[in-house]
Amino acid sequence: MLMNPIHTDLAIPLGSEVRSAFGFLGEAGQPIHAPGARYLVFGWGGRDFYTQTPTWSQLKLLPLLKGLTLDSAVMHVDVAGDIPEPHPEVLGIDLDDAAFAALLSRIAGSFVRDASGPIHLPNVNYGAYDAFYEAEGRFTAVLGCNTWTASVLRAGGIRTGWWNPLPQSLGRSIRWFNDLH
Repeated sequence: MLMNPIHTDLAIPLGSEVRSAFGFLGEAGQPIHAPGARYLVFGWGGRDFYTQTPTWSQLKLLPLLKGLTLDSAVMHVDVAGDIPEPHPEVLGIDLDDAAFAALLSRIAGSFVRDASGPIHLPNVNYGAYDAFYEAEGRFTAVLGCNTWTASVLRAGGIRTGWWNPLPQSLGRSIRWFNDLH
């Protein structure tokens, strides 16, 4: 799990099972087969805020207000290289095969699909290796990105606190309820 002061993402190692499960990302132009690709990084969030705020310096009032009240959801997917551990913003979690498959299934179920698969938002991205997709659910300040991350981790058998609105509470609850060694 990757954490910053307000948001969490899930970094999933890019093995053959993951490349197969998320092959549509390659079809959408993401370099999941590139030699340096090591992780897929999944994040869920409010459409207006998430797509219009790549950096804090680009924060705008209307997307912020919509994200605090009610917004449609999007999935942000990035292709990453090596992720250094240990690092204060990285929490490594090991899963057995069944738990990992359940976690992947939960992530895949977060994408809105039409007849041809997950719905890619063209020309909406932060850089060359990421993309946004329509996502299931509605985003609010009460049920936001960190509660989505917690629900995905619970699908993979990781115990979390009952409500985790902030990365700090989610990280603490994971460490508290699970033996991560």
